[in-house]
Amino acid sequence: MITNSARRAPAAPCRITVCRGCCCGDPAKVPGVDHAGQIGRLREALAGAGVVRASECLDVCDQANVVVVQPSAAGRAAGGRPVWLGLVNDDEALADIAAWVRAGGPGLADPPGVLDLYEFTVSRRVGKALEG
Repeated sequence: MITNSARRAPAAPCRITVCRGCCCGDPAKVPGVDHAGQIGRLREALAGAGVVRASECLDVCDQANVVVVQPSAAGRAAGGRPVWLGLVNDDEALADIAAWVRAGGPGLADPPGVLDLYEFTVSRRVGKALEG
């Protein structure tokens, strides 16, 4: 007999969107960063705790490199909302993002270290584009 719990899909993990549009990921805009390696290093550090994806331009080029951490299903149920992080140009910031997501991410855990200094607010138009 199949129970209701057996039919449920697994809980959706945090999603991490890494902008790789016109400015983010561009060595001319942000020199000295291994842009191509950032996504791989983030995936490795998360060890399956979240889903990392690349995006075209997120339209906040003055904050290159931009990373958006979207809450898991449990995090959203607890009140978590997407968190936009800008100027993510070093491995320490990537490590903080990975640690936060492994701890539960938005809605379930406070961001570690100085990650709150990377956070910025986007317009509703820009924010809706990512969720759509």
